[in-house]
Amino acid sequence: MTRAEAVANEIRRRIDAGSLAAGAKLPSIRKAAGQFDVSKNTIVDAYDRLVSAGIALSRPGAGFTVAERPRQRPGERPLHVAEAVDIASLLNAQLEESFSIRVGDGRPPASWMEESEVRRHLGLLGRNHRSSSDGYGSAMGLPALRERLAFDLMEREIQATPEQILLTFGANHALDLIIRRFLVAGDTVLVDDPGYYPLFAKLKLAQVRMVGVRRTANGPDPEDLAQKAERERPKIFFTQSLAHNPTGSSTNLPTAHAILTIASRYDMLVVEDDPFIDLPTVHGVGLAPLDQLRNVICVRTFAKTLSASLRCGYIAARPDLIASLAELKMLTTVNSSGHIERLIHGLISEGHYRRHLKRLAQRVRQATEAVVPRLQKTGLKLFAEPTGGYYVYLELPDHIDDIALAREGAREGIFIAPGTVFSPERQPTKRGIRVNVAWASDPKFFDFLVRATGAGPNRP
Repeated sequence: MTRAEAVANEIRRRIDAGSLAAGAKLPSIRKAAGQFDVSKNTIVDAYDRLVSAGIALSRPGAGFTVAERPRQRPGERPLHVAEAVDIASLLNAQLEESFSIRVGDGRPPASWMEESEVRRHLGLLGRNHRSSSDGYGSAMGLPALRERLAFDLMEREIQATPEQILLTFGANHALDLIIRRFLVAGDTVLVDDPGYYPLFAKLKLAQVRMVGVRRTANGPDPEDLAQKAERERPKIFFTQSLAHNPTGSSTNLPTAHAILTIASRYDMLVVEDDPFIDLPTVHGVGLAPLDQLRNVICVRTFAKTLSASLRCGYIAARPDLIASLAELKMLTTVNSSGHIERLIHGLISEGHYRRHLKRLAQRVRQATEAVVPRLQKTGLKLFAEPTGGYYVYLELPDHIDDIALAREGAREGIFIAPGTVFSPERQPTKRGIRVNVAWASDPKFFDFLVRATGAGPNRP
């Protein structure tokens, strides 16, 4: 046992014995180092372990406190989705392409993700796994992971119980469930413009009408949102608040308040899809902490911060909405992967995920600091200043066709993500390209960009 583990275990013992009550402040790092006769770095490691295990809370500027023990609330009786749930009642009872430069890619390199420290632990987390847990499991997902995620939401000042969390096969599965459950053919929804194109494809498939809301450097344009909400009377507004895909912008506080006010006025649900919320570099204002899941449905995923191969995400919402979504999940996929959920729970509770995020954040910072100044030197304009995610959106001169630019790049082995595909009507207000800073440092990309657009330091 390391010294940090010994210190963490002793503090855990005192909490279990009642010597340290919920809400009690833990000693400062300096004071604890003196009490345990160890270095301050050892105390930092020990406190990080307690936070990762959900035993302590970390508040910037306020130190560490003992976390409240989660209380289980009896779940309300699930809602039934017409005859389909009756048909599946017995089941319910049993459930208890090759580019060398990928500058347009939506993911970071594998070396940033599963090939980092996480890979070294993947084979270790099944040590305590028992074959008796190989059954289907609840459609809600692994209870231990839902409890842990509820705790993480509490750290972000979102009050939620495990019964308000439904585990999914990532964000795309979550969005698919929401579309199937709350929308029918002919309904109207609002979406970010530009926005997340896989969502647009799902809405088209469901024959749901999309209306784009103009995106600004501070989030969705409140005036445009209000006008379209009044005119269209949409059921849902789909948006990304933090490190938006594709623009890299984040919503600020006045915009977040305006969105929630408009949603309440027009009785409109808001689906907030934030795949980068775990990244320490990301800054901005989320809607869920302001709304407390009254009118906001949160969609989260580990695909962008842990591994795209580990298909796991979740929905957080009001209990009645989660209950109906869980029924639909049961009908369509039975459940999600217990093996993957146990693995992710282990990565989180043993502190590996937190350490991985710290390294990932450092890589994002370094890549942003290297790439953004070079992009600015081309004379092309950034849609918004970076907000800590993977993406920036580079606006193109009016005479440049971004689709043609992407085709030209492909001929040179460069993957370009044209802004047109991120527009719900394929008619962007401003043509551009999404740039993933993780992939954009290759000099061949900058050489291509200058040649293909006529950009450069002396460009007027």
